[in-house]
Amino acid sequence: MGYELRVEREAPLAYAELASVSAQAGFELRGSHEASEIVARHGDSVHPVATWSGRLSGQPGSDWQVAQLARLTDLMGARLVGEDGEAYGIRNGVVEQINGSSVYEFGKLEEILAAGPTEWSA
Repeated sequence: MGYELRVEREAPLAYAELASVSAQAGFELRGSHEASEIVARHGDSVHPVATWSGRLSGQPGSDWQVAQLARLTDLMGARLVGEDGEAYGIRNGVVEQINGSSVYEFGKLEEILAAGPTEWSA
């Protein structure tokens, strides 16, 4: 099991809202209202972004997946939070991680999405 990022917000996320926002953003929702996978296309392939089983979370293996999760989270009006309490988001078109007063920039959203899901090396 990899490092988990979870989507948090004040109001519970209903499956119908997840389906609506996912479709509007160009994501595909596969499965049922009890357990689903949210996937995004890059080229001719689909790649996992998050899973739903009463809550939304993801285990990214690339900057592309972090960017997609941050994009989906922003559209829901939610927060993307890591296991250690750090937050992820998009500010001024840049995907970033915020941990206390430290900010790490992944890069420009459009460039990360265009590059695709290149796996992180160990």
